Amino acid sequence: MKSEKVSPLDVVRSLLFYLVFYPGTVVMVIACFVASMFGDEAMRRTVRGWALFHRWCARWLLGIRLVIEGELPDEGVLVAIKHESFYEAIDLPAQMRRPAPFPKAELAEIPGWGWAARRYGTVVVERGEGAKALRAMVSSARGFAAQGRPLAIFPEGTRVPTGERPPLQSGFAGLYKLLALPVVPVAVNSGRLYHRRWKKPGTITLRVGERIAPGLPRDEVEARVHAAINALNV
Repeated sequence: MKSEKVSPLDVVRSLLFYLVFYPGTVVMVIACFVASMFGDEAMRRTVRGWALFHRWCARWLLGIRLVIEGELPDEGVLVAIKHESFYEAIDLPAQMRRPAPFPKAELAEIPGWGWAARRYGTVVVERGEGAKALRAMVSSARGFAAQGRPLAIFPEGTRVPTGERPPLQSGFAGLYKLLALPVVPVAVNSGRLYHRRWKKPGTITLRVGERIAPGLPRDEVEARVHAAINALNV
């Protein structure tokens, strides 16, 4: 799908967004260091504050609204989300109560931000590390699920341009089987607005799909999740 032409106003809005959001993020990382001294709840509130700050910047500087269709879980289930832009990744702590995301290892190594992400509680994905890494991920994910934290994963493995429907990464089926948790699929259409460079105003929709029970055969769960997360991909 081709993106729409970028207007001069889109460029101005995007530059203003970058000038506000990224320095604000540095401040929020510092706030996380302070909050960590006061326990997990203070840390959770600070991270959620960062996500809400991003949502505010997107709404009032970029003109991007968010609509959530359906109810996102606040319990220890596997939440499989379409990934078209950084918007849905940054917004996660504002959508659910202390979700545990699965960031790539290189993101967890970003100075300051990586420390805050690990302290908040994430399941770091070590790609190419084989069975040992998978066991570590499953152990970490089980611990977070036992605390009642939703496990937020992007089953396609990376950001996908709007209109594309790649197959799910093989690791998703492995996690689904080993964790034995229900899956809540979520469709997103952020890629048409929240581009890497110049962003455009409009409405981003998150559509929560029907919950999928644990224990299904691999082909069936992959087909159902793939269809549900691409429900807005028309």
